[in-house]
Amino acid sequence: MNRRHDIDALRALAFALVILYHVGMYYVAGWGWHLKSPHEAAWLQWPMRIVNLWRLDLLFLVSGIAIGFLRRGQGQLGLLRQRSARLLIPLAFGMAVIIPFQPYAQGVANGLVEPGFGRFLARYFTGGPWPAAAFDGAKEGVTWNHLWYLAYLWAYTALLVLLVPLLESAAGRRLRAAFTGLRGAWLLLVPVLPMLLYSLTLWPRFAPTHDLIHDGWLHAVYFTLFLYGYWIGLDEGFWAEATRLRWQSLGVALGLVVISIPLLVLGASQWASGRQLMRLLGDFYMWGAVLAILGWAHLKLNRPWPWLAWANESVYPFYLLHQTLIIVLVVWLAPLALGPVAEPLLLVAGTALGCWGITALVRRSEWLRPLFGLKRRGRLPHPSPATPAHPAGHSA
Repeated sequence: MNRRHDIDALRALAFALVILYHVGMYYVAGWGWHLKSPHEAAWLQWPMRIVNLWRLDLLFLVSGIAIGFLRRGQGQLGLLRQRSARLLIPLAFGMAVIIPFQPYAQGVANGLVEPGFGRFLARYFTGGPWPAAAFDGAKEGVTWNHLWYLAYLWAYTALLVLLVPLLESAAGRRLRAAFTGLRGAWLLLVPVLPMLLYSLTLWPRFAPTHDLIHDGWLHAVYFTLFLYGYWIGLDEGFWAEATRLRWQSLGVALGLVVISIPLLVLGASQWASGRQLMRLLGDFYMWGAVLAILGWAHLKLNRPWPWLAWANESVYPFYLLHQTLIIVLVVWLAPLALGPVAEPLLLVAGTALGCWGITALVRRSEWLRPLFGLKRRGRLPHPSPATPAHPAGHSA
């Protein structure tokens, strides 16, 4: 089987979008984030809402695809041991070294942490206590901020490993064949049904927290998509059908955007029934968008792009570093009052350049590579050309 360049490219582009999205979170009006710009813009809610309804769902599905590739020829414990090293070590390192400036900057901005990063660290690593509104995670004393994705991905990988005997039983194989065998309108409808059930039963009770423990609705959604990815990675029939349906699925997604915008403008989200309707429409939109992205990516991106080898190994360090670099740059640039055009351009460019420079050093250092989720060059073999290197599979 040839290497799946479309999965590699899709993963890299999805994580590049994360950088733009988090810069946008600094500017979008009405949405909470660690720091907020005085140049908040309400219009940003529309493009960010359109992206937000599928961006993480796509990442967890692509993560499941990567696990499906890695599962071949590898035992359950070996897979879990490999994933634990590639996910938990960067998570621990990130929480200890990369993340702390984020709560410090947020706490200072909120007026609940005294300036002085060294003093903050001395207190931070002893566990607080902190005023509850000092920073996200202040009640727990420490935070993982954007690195929650690694913890969730490890948990889903561990759960999938436990479920392997069931998934590979006769009944499990029939269920997988039924899913990958969906065609036409059934492929647009059936995968949404579990999401609708979660939205009706779990969404009203479990607001997103990203704290691992109290995230019932998101866990149901993300693990289901992770399982979908695990099922579809090696199934050529599914990819052929996703490609064939690329226009229809794109049309469904765009049509639901057209329907939803007037409902939001008219205030549908002000009532419980309206919010529930928007949530259900969001489920259909999410799957239509994800299916369209998979189909178009398979058609247009499945080729050995010159930048892909670099991106495969760089995307994980970029993910780990980007949000802290955004906040460092915000702290530096905000006093300059550069305005709502120059400042965001410098934030995006500075974050990309900072990630690139640090990643270049990481890639050349044998002792830094494992801390950033990369294999040691001398000890481990190069991944099979049929196995996509992936931040959720190869990296994180």
